[in-house]
Formats: sequence, structure tokens, C-alpha cells
Amino acid sequence: MVSNKLSYPDSSSTWTAKQTKLFENALAIYDQETDDRWHKIAKIVGGTTEEEVKRQYEILVHDINCIESGKVPLPKYRKVGESNISNQEKRLKSLKL
Repeated sequence: MVSNKLSYPDSSSTWTAKQTKLFENALAIYDQETDDRWHKIAKIVGGTTEEEVKRQYEILVHDINCIESGKVPLPKYRKVGESNISNQEKRLKSLKL
């Protein structure tokens, strides 16, 4: 996936997966007590302004709140040892042709 459409209502900006990862890593480095936090994060992400970084943070907080409140269903993960191969594919593999 090349870009990540932000899920916050009325969001029109798109960040690449790389920018999103840089943003998340920068948040871990610069906490709320850091002087010029948004400027430093924007510099790390690159190609963004302080305002865009603040907006991305608001979107992240909104997404987390939605997940924690149960508004977003958790994905159905495969069980340990479970295969991606369907039953039909398994039957076809076992055929001796």
C-alpha cells in the first residue's frame, strides 16, 4: 500500500506509509513536554508543515478513541498454525494427477 487515506471525518490529505511510520517514530521521540515538538516532528516526516503534523496527531487520537470505544471491530486473526490455503486448495493439492 503506497498511501494511507486518513480516516478522520472531513480529512482530505494523504500521507505515504513511510511518512506515517516516520511520524509515529517521531512521536515516540518527542513527547508532549518537548519544545517545538510539532516543528521537530514535521522536519523528521518531511514534506509537511507543523499544522499538518498536528492534524495527523488529532486523526491518530480520534482513531485510537474509536478503537478503544469499540466502534472499530478488531480484525479476525488466524490461529497459530492455521493456513491461508482454503479447503478446496488442500483437496486439489492432495489429488494424484
